Amino acid sequence: MAESPLRPVLNQLDLVARDVDASIAFYRRLGLDVPESRVWRTATGAHHVDLDLPNGFVLHIDSAALAQRFDAGWREPSDRRGRVVIGFSLPSRAAVDARFAELVAAGYAASQPPHDTFWGARYAVIEDPDGNPVGLMSPLDPARRTAPPPL
Repeated sequence: MAESPLRPVLNQLDLVARDVDASIAFYRRLGLDVPESRVWRTATGAHHVDLDLPNGFVLHIDSAALAQRFDAGWREPSDRRGRVVIGFSLPSRAAVDARFAELVAAGYAASQPPHDTFWGARYAVIEDPDGNPVGLMSPLDPARRTAPPPL
């Protein structure tokens, strides 16, 4: 496929939260810097957070009320579990275990406790307040790779 100036570039993720403040608390505990100056609040509460992550990716957290304003087709999900995994890298295998334990101790739901994956990383999944799966992954260690499981 020839390069085109119209080729899309994935650069942002927008999460629609039932409770923006609860989501802010989760992502702060996860380790993201969420300055209050990046939170848009009105008399009815927090409605938008705009975060520029160190790798150039943008994370937005929006209220359902705001989502309905910019997406006329937006509907409340029929089930709690998200259909994507929001992935975050951590600097070490021990950091995956420690961050997972910290989040579970704070009351967040564990989906997959830390384990050694066949692709050579330490990996865990925790749920944010809206049930979105959040993956925590260490750097890959080629010495720890194994055959993939049969599917």
